[in-house]
Amino acid sequence: MLDTQFPRWPGDIGCRDGWPFELIYQKVNGMFPNEIVRSAEALQQHDVLPLFLQAAQDLISQGAGGITTSCGFLVLLQNELQSRLSVPVRTSSLLLLPHLLAENATVGVLTMDELALDEVHFLAAGVLPRDLSRLRVQGVSRAEEFASAIMENRLHMNFEAAQQSVISAAVLLQQKSPELRHVVLECTNMPPYAKAIEATTGWQLHSLHQLLKASSVEASK
Repeated sequence: MLDTQFPRWPGDIGCRDGWPFELIYQKVNGMFPNEIVRSAEALQQHDVLPLFLQAAQDLISQGAGGITTSCGFLVLLQNELQSRLSVPVRTSSLLLLPHLLAENATVGVLTMDELALDEVHFLAAGVLPRDLSRLRVQGVSRAEEFASAIMENRLHMNFEAAQQSVISAAVLLQQKSPELRHVVLECTNMPPYAKAIEATTGWQLHSLHQLLKASSVEASK
């Protein structure tokens, strides 16, 4: 978990409600949202791997049977964490993209920051270079409630205002790419608004929920 204090509603990775398995949390102190929601180059220069590797090892020692993160941008650490850990690692909902791109002409991504989320993140998620042009990416407004509350790590966030800012980003993406049918929520704080987004757009949304539930079912076989 990033070092955060903003509210967590059901559907958010930081809220225990609604998950079919127990969640164990380990905060990575000093890793605030504005330290992670950055370009791949900036994050790689920051060298955050040792901190997240230690947190993952601590979770495994507490009995965790799998590891995930609270920020989709950490897909950059997917391969390095998986190669060093003894349990399955699913860092980001972006790992769903290769499968979705195999079945759809275009796939959308709603993200915290469309400028910071770059090709290196998608390649780390397993997207083939030839498929990058089929992604349609839209970020939320940094000036509105959802992004400002999270990126400023505020104690309070207005649910309705935050939901509206995410819906506004979804509507903008739909206007730009009306052909979209499948959209991935990069940000693990977006699923609380998924039903409202689907009702507004008619999309089928994909998030860390689907990825972790599928991994849990696979592990139980």
